[in-house]
Amino acid sequence: MLQGLIDILRLGERDASNIGKQIFLPVTFIGGPRDMHRRYMDAISLVQQFGKPDLFITMTCNPSWPEIKEHLLPTDEAQNRPDLISRVFRAKIEELKTDILKEISLEKLQLLCIL
Repeated sequence: MLQGLIDILRLGERDASNIGKQIFLPVTFIGGPRDMHRRYMDAISLVQQFGKPDLFITMTCNPSWPEIKEHLLPTDEAQNRPDLISRVFRAKIEELKTDILKEISLEKLQLLCIL
């Protein structure tokens, strides 16, 4: 029964009023259960309104991308710079979306020229 208290004390908690308190993450916390539920509900409402998507694209980040490597110090590792990785990844996603929309626009233009 006291093992939980001993574990908390080993972790460095000295204020007894903090032991056993629940911590609620804010809505703005990305990746939490509330954020994932909100994203899911947004996606479902979009499918209900516009139908199933034509494309489903997944993208992963590569820490060996030159954009990441050139901004790291010689002693840094990519895993220690999540801010840099997230900015580069976001830029790559925006570039991919722009390329896709440009291709779709060109295809529509080509179809209009054929008709």
